[in-house]
Amino acid sequence: MKAVASTLTDISREDLIKARAHELGFQACGMAEAGPVNADTATAFKQWIAANHHGDMGYMARNVDKRLDPTLLVPGCRSLIVVAMSYYPARRQPNSTYQLSYYAYGRDYHEVIKERLYQLIDYLRGVYDQQPIANGGSTETIVARAFVDTAPILERYWAQQAGIGWIGKNHQLIVPHAGSYFFLGIIATSARLMPDAPCPNRCGTCHKCLDACPTGALHQDGMDARRCLSYLTIEQKGPIPSAIAERMNGRIYGCDSCQQACPWNRFAIPTTESSFSPSEELLSLTPDDWRQLTPERYAALFPHSAIARAGYEGLMRNIHSLTARDIDFPSTKQNHISKSLDKKSLLNSPSFLPNGRKKERK
Repeated sequence: MKAVASTLTDISREDLIKARAHELGFQACGMAEAGPVNADTATAFKQWIAANHHGDMGYMARNVDKRLDPTLLVPGCRSLIVVAMSYYPARRQPNSTYQLSYYAYGRDYHEVIKERLYQLIDYLRGVYDQQPIANGGSTETIVARAFVDTAPILERYWAQQAGIGWIGKNHQLIVPHAGSYFFLGIIATSARLMPDAPCPNRCGTCHKCLDACPTGALHQDGMDARRCLSYLTIEQKGPIPSAIAERMNGRIYGCDSCQQACPWNRFAIPTTESSFSPSEELLSLTPDDWRQLTPERYAALFPHSAIARAGYEGLMRNIHSLTARDIDFPSTKQNHISKSLDKKSLLNSPSFLPNGRKKERK
C-alpha cells in the first residue's frame, strides 16, 4: 500500500482519496451518501422491469431491493466512492472491417478496474488508520467492497449523485467536458465521507443520440434493451432477428452509435490506460479474417477480454447474421438509417423481437 502523507490533518480524507484515485488512473472520483435511490428512479426501474424491457437479462429483475438501496447490499455501508476511467481509443478499427464496440478493444475492464479499486480500498483504510476519528481519538475499522458492473447496484445513478456526470438520453453517464466513454467502479464503505453535489443534467433539448440509434431502442421515455444492438449481439443467446441484421452495419459486438452522435464526446480524450488499447493484430483483421476465425485464434486474440460475454459462438453468430444476407458494409446513406428509414415499421415487424416474441402491446 502506498504510504499516506504525515500531514493528514491539513488535507481532508475526501481530497486524499480523490488524489489517490487520480494516481491510480481514474479521471474522476466522487462521493455519495449511501441510501435508497430517489422515488422517481425506483419507480422508473420497476416499470422498466415490468414492461420486460430488460429482455433475457433475468439478473436485472433479481435483488431489486438491494439494487435500489446499497445499504442492503453492504450492511453498514454509509458512503459510496464512485470512480470513472476513460476507454476512448486513440486508434480505431478501419471502417472497412467488422466493428467492435470501443470498450471491448482491450483487456476486460472488470479486471483492470477492480484491481485499482482494491488498491484504493487499501489506501482508504490507511487514511483511517492514520487519521483518528473525532470521538475519542481512536481509529475506525473500515468495511469496504468493490463493484465493477457485476453487482445489483445502479452505477450511473450513483455516479450522478457523486457529481461525476449525468445520465444522458442514451442512458450513458456523460462526464462534463469529457464525454461518455468511461468505465465506472464503486466502493461501498462504512466510512463516513462528505458527499459531493449531484451533477445536473445538461442534455437540454438535444436528441442526436435518439436519432442515431439504428433500431429505435432509444426514445424520449426510456430504452428497450430488446431492440438494442448491444443487447442483441452480446446478451441475447438466440439468433439475431432478420430485421435487426439489416441494420447492424458491420457491427459484430456491441454498438457505439448513440455515443458517437453525442456532442459531448467531441471532448473525449484517448485513454492513457494501455491495457484498453487494441492490439495491432486486432486492428489488422479483415472481413475475411473475421469470417474464418477459429476457436484457437479467437482465444489468442481475446485473452482476458470482455468479448467472453458473448463467447466464440456468439461472435460467429453475429458475423454469420451479416454474411448470410450479404449486408456486411452498407453504403454511407444506409448507415444513417435513422434519417432515411421508417423505424415504426421496423419496431412492428414480427421478426424484430428475439425468440419469436410478439410485438409489445401498446
